[in-house]
Amino acid sequence: MLTKRPKHPRGSAMPLKSVPNERLRGAIADAGLTIEGLAEQVGLDPKSVYRWVAKGVVPRRGAAHKTADLLGLAVGFLWPELDMPTKQATKLEVVDIYPHRAETPRRLWLDLLTSTESELWLFANASLFLPEQNPESIELIRQKAENGVNVRILLGDPDSPEMALRGREERLYEAIPARIRMALTYYSPLVGAPGVEFSLHRTCLYNSIFRYDDQMLVNQHVYGTYGYMAPILHLRHIRGGDFFDMYVNSFERVWETALPITESQFWSTFSAANLKAQVSV
Repeated sequence: MLTKRPKHPRGSAMPLKSVPNERLRGAIADAGLTIEGLAEQVGLDPKSVYRWVAKGVVPRRGAAHKTADLLGLAVGFLWPELDMPTKQATKLEVVDIYPHRAETPRRLWLDLLTSTESELWLFANASLFLPEQNPESIELIRQKAENGVNVRILLGDPDSPEMALRGREERLYEAIPARIRMALTYYSPLVGAPGVEFSLHRTCLYNSIFRYDDQMLVNQHVYGTYGYMAPILHLRHIRGGDFFDMYVNSFERVWETALPITESQFWSTFSAANLKAQVSV
């Protein structure tokens, strides 16, 4: 279940907060129920109902309708998002647009990472900028995984022809595979870490996708243009919209075809070099 809804205004880089559902809180009280009592009648864990109230989490439609029926209220009163037409909800999923990734507030990346509680996905060719601009990010990711966050990292296979082609397209040639190898070295402490799944892809990268629970930063790629010059979409999942889910589905399709990093040529070479360095010390 998605767990965060941002309180910050459009375009703000302030820390992200949850918005309590006061309508639901009042309806539960008016019905003479407690969160635990409602959860029992709906057939859910009280923690789920607590998140609906305290964090503004929108439940699945089935649970929402059952809850509304029990409370004698319309679903749209308790959760207006569930009454929105798809087109309207999809428009509301766009939090902000940055014409270039380089113009994205650095603090935003850390705020999103720090606030993540359930799903953290990184999908790019290299994503070298993240650990270079935010050196603490690798340790933060490890800690998130250790605390139960589902971490999935999906970077390019530097030995694949697809990455060589990307180098020619951007006129960086061998620099693209080299940047990926450098990035993988930064991210290598996460390989085998509890809660972290780490794979390499061999696809034509249309967009880099960075998911933080129900928020997402999508780096749009433009042929012949460097990633830092391409636009960024900041999205927030809203029930009834399909913008956010489109990128979720894209990630899943690539994940299905990706190879665990430990089975790659890169990891074999990297591990051998590390072993040789340790022996020679």
